[in-house]
Amino acid sequence: MKPLERLLLENKAWAQEKAAHDPEFFDKLRQPRNPDVFWIGCSDSRVHADQVTQTEPGEIFVHRNIANQVAIMDMNFLAALEYAVDFLKVKHIIVCGHYGCGSIKAAMGKPHPDHLFMNKWLKYIKDIHRLHRENIDAENSEDTRHNRLVELNVIEQVHNLAQTSVIQRAWRAGDRPDLHGWVYGLNDGIIKEIASLEADSSLDPIYKQDPEISAAKEP
Repeated sequence: MKPLERLLLENKAWAQEKAAHDPEFFDKLRQPRNPDVFWIGCSDSRVHADQVTQTEPGEIFVHRNIANQVAIMDMNFLAALEYAVDFLKVKHIIVCGHYGCGSIKAAMGKPHPDHLFMNKWLKYIKDIHRLHRENIDAENSEDTRHNRLVELNVIEQVHNLAQTSVIQRAWRAGDRPDLHGWVYGLNDGIIKEIASLEADSSLDPIYKQDPEISAAKEP
């Protein structure tokens, strides 16, 4: 059986199982949902927000990209962030990385000559590596150095969130959203929080934006 044929068959089996277990499941799924959480995760096929948190469809609004980046030049990400904050009114935003991330490992090595777009994307992580090289090099093995960069990357992305006009505008308007940095362990399935910023946390003045700035001028 071809891989895509198997996926379609598994989809039918899943739909039948859901309907048998809860005849109203799909009726409820069609109803509007107002998730409290926006999840920014890695595209890695082993890490799914709903599975690792045992949440139902509609409870978490999700954006995923390579190495869970808060990339302020990425219009796709910024649109998702703006929708989550301004329309869904989420109370929490989570940046979730994971140990054993292949992109983090790749960022610690030399650029691949054939991977033009990957090299450009990984530059953001290389910058974090450069800025924290002493901290990372103090680890005693290659695996722990990778893991430390995973953590530092998550921390930096949380701070990148706080620097966006979307978040600063929301903080000025109220007491949400809180920002969280999580790391998921592939070896044990456990998530740990390694960073957090409550709404309206103090920022270095160089990152504070003029309240009159337009979202179109991000950041």
